[in-house]
Amino acid sequence: MKEKGAKLEYIGMDDNGELILDHLEKYLATGKVKLVTFSLMSNVLGTITDAEKIISICKEARVKTLVDAAQAVPHMNVDIEKLGCDFFAFSAHKMLGPTGIGVLWVRKNVLETMDPFHGGGDMIREVHKYETTWNDLPYKFEAGTPNIAGVIGFGAAIDYLSELGMDNVRAHEIELTKYAIEKMSQIKGITIYGTKDISKRGGVISFNFHDVHPHDVATIIDREGIAIRSGHHCAQVLMERLDVSATNRASFYIYNTKDDIDKLIQSLEKVSELYKL
Repeated sequence: MKEKGAKLEYIGMDDNGELILDHLEKYLATGKVKLVTFSLMSNVLGTITDAEKIISICKEARVKTLVDAAQAVPHMNVDIEKLGCDFFAFSAHKMLGPTGIGVLWVRKNVLETMDPFHGGGDMIREVHKYETTWNDLPYKFEAGTPNIAGVIGFGAAIDYLSELGMDNVRAHEIELTKYAIEKMSQIKGITIYGTKDISKRGGVISFNFHDVHPHDVATIIDREGIAIRSGHHCAQVLMERLDVSATNRASFYIYNTKDDIDKLIQSLEKVSELYKL
């Protein structure tokens, strides 16, 4: 970004984990913004962003938008055309697929203005000593041998989730998340981050115990056979906003049940008792 002379600015976040759109409009009013990018669903707080509203605001300012949907696509129905964004990205490994493959969707009129970033077979039309011409879309962006096995695995994952029905996946996660938050809120010494509005959350819950390091919590309940993640979750800027070094994160998906959550709650209650919270 420095090489291009670009400057990065951040949209503020309120205490519910939602973006402050007044900040966005303030930046857009300068006329200097070229691209706005945001997560459709937070991998830390589970917050679901009002993407249509943000994109609409950006369109009025003639600013392009990039949606990071890696956390959202595996957990809810998403209609790219309805959103109206210019770039849309998600990963296979978060939706039961293989690692090392994902999707970057780009609106065609935008893609036509872009040069390829990677050289290799099939992305060229003609090569001469001193000049090269690129292949047509999408081939000029698909250099070399593709990850064929990854594509097949990704396709199988998409077919499987499609058969389950993304509305069913979403409903299941809402039920589990609501149940978990109700139970966790009764445990002494625990802080749960993010909005209390379940309709605006995905199936992840970040939390901390007062004066107990998240790594200690994760280690203790690991002995009970419960796997959660502790750390900054690749979101250190968010940790700074929350004024913590790390959090614990419990994540739910199609294979989880209320029995799993009951076992999680029992383990967390032991942590609370152990530290006399």
